[in-house]
Amino acid sequence: MRSRRVVLPDGERPASVHVRDGRIAAITDYTDGGGTDLGELALLPGLVDSHVHVNEPGRTEWEGFATATRAAAAGGVTTLIDMPLNSIPPTVDVDALQRKRSAAQRRCAVDVGFWGGAVPDNLDRLTALHEAGVFGFKCFLADSGVPEFPPLSGAELTAVARRLAELDALLLVHAEDAHELGSPAGGSYAEFLATRPERAEVAAVRTLVRLAAATGARVHVLHVSAAAALAPLTGTTLTAETCPHYLTLAAEEIADGDTAAKCCPPVRSAANRDALWRALAQGRIDCVVSDHSPSPPELKRGGFDTAWGGIASVQLGLPLVWTEARRRGHALSDVVRWMAAGPARLVGLPDKGCIRVGADADLVAFAPDERFTVDPAALAHRHPVSPYAGRRLAGVVHRTWLRGVPVDPAAPHGRLLRRPAGAASPRPAPAGTDPLGSAAGPANPPATEPETPPAGPTTRS
Repeated sequence: MRSRRVVLPDGERPASVHVRDGRIAAITDYTDGGGTDLGELALLPGLVDSHVHVNEPGRTEWEGFATATRAAAAGGVTTLIDMPLNSIPPTVDVDALQRKRSAAQRRCAVDVGFWGGAVPDNLDRLTALHEAGVFGFKCFLADSGVPEFPPLSGAELTAVARRLAELDALLLVHAEDAHELGSPAGGSYAEFLATRPERAEVAAVRTLVRLAAATGARVHVLHVSAAAALAPLTGTTLTAETCPHYLTLAAEEIADGDTAAKCCPPVRSAANRDALWRALAQGRIDCVVSDHSPSPPELKRGGFDTAWGGIASVQLGLPLVWTEARRRGHALSDVVRWMAAGPARLVGLPDKGCIRVGADADLVAFAPDERFTVDPAALAHRHPVSPYAGRRLAGVVHRTWLRGVPVDPAAPHGRLLRRPAGAASPRPAPAGTDPLGSAAGPANPPATEPETPPAGPTTRS
């Protein structure tokens, strides 16, 4: 296939991309290509979303592998990594991981990998989970919102970090300091926001910087909402992500009844949003991922003191970020760096998130100038709840290919990915010193399962 706007690791240019046996075999001049001519449609690498809550099994009525991966493909995401909660059981041992894989088998429209969880009573199971192929381990420093996934104490966090340092496994942290959090006295957004102040994130990140220095663990800070929390990361090897909702929504615009916009950490001020964009431009944020966290509509009812905290946006991430990015003078290549190459590098998938010879032919035909209005009922995830309802966005995904084959939700051919035994993601350069490059990773490609044939909590985020 060929396009006048192919987004390559070294920039955007006309090119022909030749695919053989599911991989990119050659990249040549635009005039050399036969097959599909996309013309002015941009050709992007498939996005990698390393922060998705699929919830199956156990809470499949919230979301499931079939619906989540269908929404991902519709949004140009060809690889996602599933979080260890809110499924029941959570992915805190090998048995739970196997149950996840069984639930996902033959149901995934895109490739899917899995994070493990670190909770107070599973220190002795982390090694087995690591060897079973999870991409890293997530923990909380404060209440997760679901009782089956409790937070770690300070001593437990240190013990986990030491164990993961021995394994060279990535530690993902929901970074809000429990001592700085409160409980809203009422249902307004202002009251909710006041209970989760910026200083809660800043204090947690400072704790993680000390932890990484003391233990040698590789630490990644999840869903940064407070730009101030990035300052302690400067000069360290910790990595960080943010999400489309923090880059597009603002506290001043959220009405008291708009609980579809509730998430934790919360959406903050417009000035903070601008600071996050500046940090992205400076390379101080490693990737932009969805934190897709859906729930049934009934859990979003009530005020901000009781509604579930999570935003479902795996399908909308690309147009949301692109709409705002181009308004701020960024190029498509920037968005690809943040949403494809960056997450691929984080999880150690060298053959994902980039258009280069030898990489998986995960590709997206994208119309950057085409506009649409968000209709929640038209989204492919399970429940039509979205804080973006009625928003006018630029950028439409026309077609998605997974390893060179068009994605067809009726005949899913996504693979289940495992971190290859003995391989680890590369350690990053000190934060704030080196913008992201192309998706580098381990020498060994990720292992996969055999290819599948066609076929009342309140505050977690």
